[in-house]
Amino acid sequence: MKKQIITMLSLLVVGTTLLAACSGSNEGSASDPSGSAGQSGSKVKLTGVIVKHPLTKPLAEMEWLQQIEEAAGVDIQWQEITADWGQKKGTMLASGDVPDLFVGPNVITDADFAQFKGLFQDMSELIEGAPNVQKMFEEKPETKQISTQRDGQIYGLAKYQRFWPDTVNRQYINQTWLDNLGLEMPTTWDELYDVLLAFKEKDANGNGDPNDEIPMDWSGGIGGFFNPAVLLGGMGIKLSSDVSGQGYFVEDGKVKNFLTDARYKELVMFLNKLYKAGLINPEVFTHDYTKLQAVARGEGDIAKVGFTWGWVASDRFGEQLAPQYASMSPLKSSSSYSGPVSWSYDSYTLNYGANNIVMSAKTKNKEAAMRFINELYKPEIGIQVLFGSIGPNIEDKGNGSYAVLPPKDAKMDPGTWKWTSTWADNGAFYISDSIDLTLGKDMQEVLTQSEPLKEALAQVDSQIDIYPGTFVKYTNEDNNAMSLNNTNIMNLANTTFAKWVTKGGIEAEWDAYVKESQKAGLDKNVEIMQKYYDEFVSKL
Repeated sequence: MKKQIITMLSLLVVGTTLLAACSGSNEGSASDPSGSAGQSGSKVKLTGVIVKHPLTKPLAEMEWLQQIEEAAGVDIQWQEITADWGQKKGTMLASGDVPDLFVGPNVITDADFAQFKGLFQDMSELIEGAPNVQKMFEEKPETKQISTQRDGQIYGLAKYQRFWPDTVNRQYINQTWLDNLGLEMPTTWDELYDVLLAFKEKDANGNGDPNDEIPMDWSGGIGGFFNPAVLLGGMGIKLSSDVSGQGYFVEDGKVKNFLTDARYKELVMFLNKLYKAGLINPEVFTHDYTKLQAVARGEGDIAKVGFTWGWVASDRFGEQLAPQYASMSPLKSSSSYSGPVSWSYDSYTLNYGANNIVMSAKTKNKEAAMRFINELYKPEIGIQVLFGSIGPNIEDKGNGSYAVLPPKDAKMDPGTWKWTSTWADNGAFYISDSIDLTLGKDMQEVLTQSEPLKEALAQVDSQIDIYPGTFVKYTNEDNNAMSLNNTNIMNLANTTFAKWVTKGGIEAEWDAYVKESQKAGLDKNVEIMQKYYDEFVSKL
C-alpha cells in the first residue's frame, strides 16, 4: 500500500505522538563497555527515533520488535514521529541532542550527513559484527552501493524488500459510474474531461443527489506519488518518482526538469480547465490524508470519487467500494498525439531504500546498537517488519515457508492492516530473494491492476531512461548546493501550481516563472545531475 508509504514521503500530515524524549542514551554503557548485556542479564538502554505512518500502532505493541530487542539485549526508548519530521529533524540535528538510532525512509539524508559532519557513526567497521547486514551486501551488492558514501564510509543502511512492482502509481476510474451513464473508458485528456463532466452533472453514483460526486481528487501537489504528474507520460515524459517529485527526468540521455517544460504548462492548463468546470475536489490543496482517504471510501455502497490515483484499489477506496473501480492505461494528451506514451517507473524506489537506519556517533554503546541492527536485518524478521508479526499477521507454515494473513477485521483492507500493525515500508530490513513467502491479497491485486500499464512500462529502459537517484552518491558540495536549490525551486513550484490550477494565469506568468526557476538554481541542479547520470551510465 505504497500510497501510505510514501511518503511518508509527502503525505505525513497527521498529528505527532511523542512517546519519549530522544536524548542520547548513557545508561548501561559505562558498566558494560563491551556491548554485552552484562553478567546480571540487564539490558543496555538505547534511544531511538522512528518516523512511522499515522495509522501505525505503538511500537510497544509490536511482538517482533520486542523479540529482537530481547535477542539483542537492548531496551530502546522510542520517540514515535508521525508528522513534520523534516522540521523536527532540523531542530534536533542543529541542537546536537540526538538519539542513538534513527529509523525511517531516508530518515537522515546524504545532505544531512554533509551538513552535520561528526554527528553520525561510520558503521563500516561495526558491520564486521553484523553478519545479516553482510549477507545483504553479498546477496544484493546494490544495497552496499546505496549505503556507501563516496569516501567509503557508511552512515546509513539500505533496505531491500523484493516484492514490489515496477510502478507505485495506478490510475483508477469508477467503472460502475461509466456503466451507469453508458460511457466508454477514456483514452485521452479530452475524453477524460467529457467523462468527468458527465460524472458531475448526471448523478453518476445513482443516489438521487446530483451534487455529491467528486469527479477527480488527489492529495494536492505535483510530482512524486499519486498525482497528475503521471499524465505527462501521455506526452512521452518518462518519470521516476524518487526524482520526479522535484520535476527531474531523463530524455534522450539528457537530464531535464518538467517544471519548466512546455508540456508541464500544457498539463497545468488542462487541470485548470477541469477545476474551473468544478471537476476537481475544491479541497484538493487543503485536505489532509485522513480526509482524502475517507472521501474516497464513500458511504457504504455509494462511491464519491470518480477518477484518481493510488497504490491498489482496496487501499484507495476500501474493500467495499474497490470492486467498482478499474485500473486504466496511460491517457494520451490528445487524439492527434502520435508519440510514445510512458508511465512512472519506480522499481528502484519501491524495492530499495537509502538511509533506513542511522546510528549517532554519540552512541556510547555502539556494539549493542549494532547487535540490534543485525537482528533487524534477519530475512525472517524483515518480513515481519514489512507485514507484521508471525502469529497475528503472518503464518509460519514450517520448513521456512510463510504466508501473509488477511486482516482480522474483514472490513479492513490488507494495506491498512499492514500499516496499522508494523513499521511496513518505513522500516529498515532485508528480505532475501530466497525466502518463501506467499503474499496477501492486496499485493496480488497490485500486480493484476498493473496490467494496463505493462505496455507503457515495457518501453522504459531502466538503465538509461531513468535517473539512477537511488544509487547516486553526491559530493558534499553538490549535495549542499542541490538541497538549497531544490528548496527554492519547490517553494516556487508548489505555490504557482496550486495558484494556476485553481485560479489560472499560467500563460501570462510562464516566462517570468521560468526565469525565477532558473534563478532558484534549477539549471545548476540539472547540470550537477547530468554529471552523475553520465558517470553512472559510463559504468554499465
